[in-house]
Amino acid sequence: MTIRTMTIEDYDGVYALWMTIKGFAIRSIDDSKVGVERFLKRNPTTSVVAIEDGKVVGSILCGHDGRRGCLYHVCVHRDYRMRGIGKAMVVFAMNALKEEQISKVSLIAFTQNDIGNAFWNRIGWTQRLDLNYYDFVLNKENIEAFNE
Repeated sequence: MTIRTMTIEDYDGVYALWMTIKGFAIRSIDDSKVGVERFLKRNPTTSVVAIEDGKVVGSILCGHDGRRGCLYHVCVHRDYRMRGIGKAMVVFAMNALKEEQISKVSLIAFTQNDIGNAFWNRIGWTQRLDLNYYDFVLNKENIEAFNE
């Protein structure tokens, strides 16, 4: 098994992996090839893939804003779980963030993602209960309505 930095050439394999993950939320714009390519150009060293048997079996989109890192779409194909691949990818991403002088990292896990939440608890991440997470979709209609 090889764990390495993700490139846009990995996109088809990563997308195919995403389609196998139960309960995964894929966004048409951000998770398109164009969207992922934009993300990787902004964060060229921090996203990760795990390759085994000639295919992508795990991936993490990882980036930062200069202050805090964030992990997105952390997943391992169900046939390859419980072998340390997820943890190894997280360590790879954390080391890449540290190289860029980022000292704190966060992630979002859906509350009903039992497998993911168990993983994060098992490897020592802390669930935050002291804040609320908000979204706002940036499109013309929402921005105009907000400005009224």
